[in-house]
Amino acid sequence: MAPPHCRLSIKAPSPTTIEYTVSTASPPEELPSYCLHYLTILIRIISGILILYALCEKLAMTPLAVGLLSDWVRDVSWGRFAPLAAAALFLVTRRWHSEESLLVLRTLGIQTTTLSSSYLLPATTRFIPTSQIRDTFIHEAFRGFEVRFYLFSFSAQGTGLGDVII
Repeated sequence: MAPPHCRLSIKAPSPTTIEYTVSTASPPEELPSYCLHYLTILIRIISGILILYALCEKLAMTPLAVGLLSDWVRDVSWGRFAPLAAAALFLVTRRWHSEESLLVLRTLGIQTTTLSSSYLLPATTRFIPTSQIRDTFIHEAFRGFEVRFYLFSFSAQGTGLGDVII
């Protein structure tokens, strides 16, 4: 199986700051891809609302009845409905791409940010001050016919961060 296509974006807002972001999301570049992107978002939002409405309908919390949806929800047992609703909500809220960023502030330190696999969870952010960094290595390794780059940062002893921190 081929690895996902990654794109690197580099931003340098000031002479002492630089941000590297690696993402597996394909950027919409033309009008059809923009339309498809926003149509997908709209379908996910509508699907999520319908799933939540069906859950409320099953719990008899909604005074409105939407005909076919209402009849189907009442006829299906909880043993079938709950796993289907949970799986559908998982698929609707799942983020299908990954994104990591590294913000380097020359005299302050390094900040890493990793997006979570769900739109409902926040990104994981970690800041490592310059005083706690002992050494940083960039290493390249071969996997098949491609070159992969790895960043290692070692902490100073006695900081409580462990030896390898990135």
